[in-house]
Amino acid sequence: EKALKDVKPIIEPKVDLKEINENGCTFVFTVTEKPEVNIKKYTGLKVKEEEAKVTKEEINAEIDNMLERYSEIAVKEGKLENGNIAIIDFEGFNDGVAFEGGKGTNYSLEIGSNTFIPGFEEQLINLKTNDKKDIKVTFPEDYPSEELKGKEVVFKVTIHEVKTRVIPEINEDFFNDLGIEGVNSEKELEEHCKKEIKERKEREAENKLIDEILEKGKDETEIVLPEELIHDEIHHMIDNYAQRLQMQGLSLEQYLSFAKKTIEDMEEELKDEASKNITYRYMLEYIADKEKIEVSDSDIEKEIERLSELYQMTKDELIKGFGGTDMIKYDQKMRKTIEFLKENN
Repeated sequence: EKALKDVKPIIEPKVDLKEINENGCTFVFTVTEKPEVNIKKYTGLKVKEEEAKVTKEEINAEIDNMLERYSEIAVKEGKLENGNIAIIDFEGFNDGVAFEGGKGTNYSLEIGSNTFIPGFEEQLINLKTNDKKDIKVTFPEDYPSEELKGKEVVFKVTIHEVKTRVIPEINEDFFNDLGIEGVNSEKELEEHCKKEIKERKEREAENKLIDEILEKGKDETEIVLPEELIHDEIHHMIDNYAQRLQMQGLSLEQYLSFAKKTIEDMEEELKDEASKNITYRYMLEYIADKEKIEVSDSDIEKEIERLSELYQMTKDELIKGFGGTDMIKYDQKMRKTIEFLKENN
């Protein structure tokens, strides 16, 4: 505490014990302080928000997606067509010898999905239930397996079943299945889709506007970032990514193994993004101080109530999850600063 009373470290200081003997000890503290920031210009950057327009084609596509989601799979009599689903057995042979990973039983393959080797799915078209066929295909030159890349192989295929996707009609039953309040006709469905698309486009346009303002502001910003600060940000980013992977049942080590990367590769890839994140953060803090942007206690209370309701948490749980009311206040201050920039650019 005595050593650090005259400095304000922004990340955990490094402490190195240099010497210890009967007379005392010598420590060396490596302290990273907040970098100096100067912004030449942060208003009047001439960034315009895109207008959110919705076309008839986009509305129709949205409805088609809804119909697709509520479609049912039914057995089909007759020939296999593009878009149908084939239930197949298959086994691949390279020069007459079955190869590893080339066999499947009761595999569900949608024709036209391009999930198999190029040329495979097209050769199944016009086959029927119980048909068998030898299919010749050539593995791509960039295929991961050295044994198979560029090789012509034969797959022995049996069609067990042909299925088709049955799209529902737009009627009362469909509206009941959707369960959208106030949508009981095709016209009301179109209006609902138009509103949803417009809101989505407005959010995208707003995010793009903010990104462009921050990017232009960065070009006007003078700041020298210490390597220790960038390194610290990179590790925060990696920790957050590891937590998201864990929620999907995957460890960071497993991800790196699958991606054929080292932790050093990941750190190098994140360096530019980490630098940008830090620059944006100090830009916004600088502007908030210059413009005297403040957050009141009532602002914080309203935000806590809003977030508690949004995440279905108690206020205490939310505050703890955010790391305290100071973090909520900081987040609100940054949001207010971004609103200031939107209004003045």
